Amino acid sequence: MPGGGQEPGSYYVGVDVGTGSVRAALVDQRGVLLAFADQPINQWEPQFNHHEQSSEDIWAACGVVTKKVVQGIDVNRIRGLGFDATCSLVVLDKQFRPLPVNHEGDSHRNIIMWLDHRAVSQVHRINETKHGVLQCVGGVMSVEMQAPKLLWLKENLRETCWDKAGHFFDLPDFLSWKATGVTARSLCSLVCKWTYSAEKGWDDSFWKLIGLEDFVADNYSKIGNQVLPPGASLGNGLTPEAARDLGLPAGIAVAASLIDAHAGGLGVIGADVRGHGLACEGQPVTSRLAVICGTSSCHMGISKDPIFVPGVWGPYFSAMVPGFWLNEGGQSVTGKLIDHVVQGHAAFPELQAKATARCQSVYAYLNSHLDLIKKARPVGFLTVDLHVWPDFHGNRSPLADLTLKGMFGTRLIIEALEAAGHSLSTLFLCGGLSKNPLFVQMHADITGMPVVLSQEVESVLVGAAILGACASGDFASVQEAMSRMSKVGKVVFPRLEDKRYYDKKYQVFLKLVEHQKEYAAIMKGD
Repeated sequence: MPGGGQEPGSYYVGVDVGTGSVRAALVDQRGVLLAFADQPINQWEPQFNHHEQSSEDIWAACGVVTKKVVQGIDVNRIRGLGFDATCSLVVLDKQFRPLPVNHEGDSHRNIIMWLDHRAVSQVHRINETKHGVLQCVGGVMSVEMQAPKLLWLKENLRETCWDKAGHFFDLPDFLSWKATGVTARSLCSLVCKWTYSAEKGWDDSFWKLIGLEDFVADNYSKIGNQVLPPGASLGNGLTPEAARDLGLPAGIAVAASLIDAHAGGLGVIGADVRGHGLACEGQPVTSRLAVICGTSSCHMGISKDPIFVPGVWGPYFSAMVPGFWLNEGGQSVTGKLIDHVVQGHAAFPELQAKATARCQSVYAYLNSHLDLIKKARPVGFLTVDLHVWPDFHGNRSPLADLTLKGMFGTRLIIEALEAAGHSLSTLFLCGGLSKNPLFVQMHADITGMPVVLSQEVESVLVGAAILGACASGDFASVQEAMSRMSKVGKVVFPRLEDKRYYDKKYQVFLKLVEHQKEYAAIMKGD
């Protein structure tokens, strides 16, 4: 419950389905997070590069967390509900029952996760078509998008899944359907992951060319033929059945959803920055880059006019902020790879024991250890002779090369965006990794840009709540809700005295890009 001062009248619930957990928050009209809960969700990896989840498991977890965050409050003051989620693929039959996405025939596992890379052969064939829709994904489609996964299901699970399927949902759209019974899709999901165009709709020729003409024949009913902008109110609001599942009042407004990273962007990019000495003060919101750092990192830049950036997804119209075009750069499984490197080290058990003894997380302990050994120099100078290529899971952008492993990433993405026509001056960070002060300072130092952190660390949940607030009608627009509900917490400025060092490190990384390509060419040669 809110502390002293005037208590605002309305509450909103935001639900965020991430890779490993479902989280919910109760948020007021000022964007203050009043209650938080999280619940882990199951993942299965039946074989290499196959990652699966259960929509029933996820929905049950949604109920656990929403019931927790509304405990002890007057639920009649809850005005709206917003969902965001990873862009995983949910498969249901014609009666909305789960279908298996695996060779074992286990229908409980009916979600192909966003990070699943089973459809490598399919995405190569799709990219070889060089179809016009690929222009809006930086010229090269990612294996993490939905078209290659759908083609994989048709080619590999024809009888047990494909022929029985009635509905293919992006996970955020599954959640809003489950809450309202409305099968309308969010413009965000369809534009960003399914090749839908906000201006032209579906492109029949693309689906026919790649062998998925089935969708054209049934007027796209299985993948969505009613499309709404994020934050739009769905149907008659929360159904009585969903209200019982979630412990919320029936009939409250439910918003068309967002992908999780886009909710993070919505939660940070509109903050009022007056009085912080930032270059973006007085500049249009297009001068800001939102960086959502979780399991993966997503870099969200918006523009008034469409900008095509090679190797970067978009431009997508109204996919995050209505009326603006979105470009989305990214680094695949960033957070997960930091965990992998740390936990895979021989000294990890010793590290864990020392961190536990100090009642610290392993990362807080590592940061303090780095401070001890760095002597008088900044921490980054410890790597003067160490140059690492960290893209273990392929490069998403701006190289869009699944085979490349590693990148000094955010700076490279910023340079690609600016070369194409974006003008950026400030980074707005949110997500789990933004809680690590070393990670944040390094972003400022390497890019040479100030980093803004939100007052509310859980910016993704604030973004989801903003959707609910918009659906309720309490704000006239998404932009108004953004400016009222997202606030600056801390600003981290780059240490300009270290600029020369990081410029040299960056030159080494650009060489690593060149060398990786040279090695690949040698190995492919006769």
